[in-house]
Amino acid sequence: MSTTAAGPLTGLKVIDLATLFAGPLAATMLGDFGADVIKVEHPRRPDPSRGHGPAKDGVGLWWKLLGRNKRTLTLDLSAPGGRDVLLQLAAGTDVIVENFRPGTLERWGLGPEELHAVNPRLVLARVTGFGQFGPYAHRPGFGTLAEAMSGFAAITGEPDGPPTLPPFGLADSIAALATAYAVMAALAGREKTGEGQVVDLAIIEPILTVLGPQPLWYDQLGYVQPRTGNRSRNNAPRNTYRTADGHWVAVSTSAQSVAERVMRLVGRPELTEEPWFASGTTRAEHSEELDGAVGHWISRHSREEVLNGFEKAEAAVAPIHDVREVMEDPQYRALGTLAEVDDPELGPLRMQNVLFRLSRTPGGIRWAGRPHGADTDEILAGLGLSETRIAALRDQGAL
Repeated sequence: MSTTAAGPLTGLKVIDLATLFAGPLAATMLGDFGADVIKVEHPRRPDPSRGHGPAKDGVGLWWKLLGRNKRTLTLDLSAPGGRDVLLQLAAGTDVIVENFRPGTLERWGLGPEELHAVNPRLVLARVTGFGQFGPYAHRPGFGTLAEAMSGFAAITGEPDGPPTLPPFGLADSIAALATAYAVMAALAGREKTGEGQVVDLAIIEPILTVLGPQPLWYDQLGYVQPRTGNRSRNNAPRNTYRTADGHWVAVSTSAQSVAERVMRLVGRPELTEEPWFASGTTRAEHSEELDGAVGHWISRHSREEVLNGFEKAEAAVAPIHDVREVMEDPQYRALGTLAEVDDPELGPLRMQNVLFRLSRTPGGIRWAGRPHGADTDEILAGLGLSETRIAALRDQGAL
């Protein structure tokens, strides 16, 4: 375990009942800044993220990230003993995060009514694919479906190619950020009212928000954004370009002054005098010409020369890294974006650090994801359950 200063959420108690991936990641974000997070898993069916992706020595690596800063407890919520234990935990908890299909907690006698009866100040964050009501509410929902339904896939890919899905949990990650934000907003509301509330977060919604003004464009203009590959309909040049030594870089010219600097750098200053160069939208109508000029210059220089040239010109460029280069990038090193954590199972691990830096009450990684049920006895003893009671619950299959 690493030693870090007390985070701003120290003292906040969180129960993570969720799986795959938005809900658990939101709980991780709270734990990163000091919250005491208890991860509840089924006794015989551990969190599926333990088995997702590559493993080392039989230990899932994704779980090491997703389960960090969480104590682990096994509990069968559908069993009477498990329900009773959860209600005992909920009585002293600030936040519960869950992502069961709507109606599941209610069926177990653990819905908002029962939870708020034992703790009126509880914030219950319910994270589902489609929300708690509506025609799709009871469908199984995953981030992939949100990436499809939101319009993300429709605008991603080459113009003559199929809609493209991201190769990672994009919608889930965006929903996790939104959930953590929603929880903090609900807690702030509790300070004013003294009462908890229910957060209803549908994974299909946050990704739609980050896609920008597409609904507004369609509502007011009937405009439907097409697939444009790496190009943008809002500015140009904006693309990926191959260097003389076989690397790739990305260039952005969202700001007019940057676009002008790029064209001067690549030896085509006359293009900045064209009337159409005066705005991003009209520049985008001339993407072929601008891409040709930028791409030709970049193709005749090494990546180092391109990056140095753009830096001197105060123009926006970035190398296209794979994870190997991410791990060695000097800017990420300077920021401490990747942290090393000493793990009892696997030894030193490097993973993403907390999301941002606070000057007075920083977050930190206290430990990586722990084994299934590692803290069960300790947590239940903290509730006042005797060894005999814990053994009985285990015999009943509730633990």
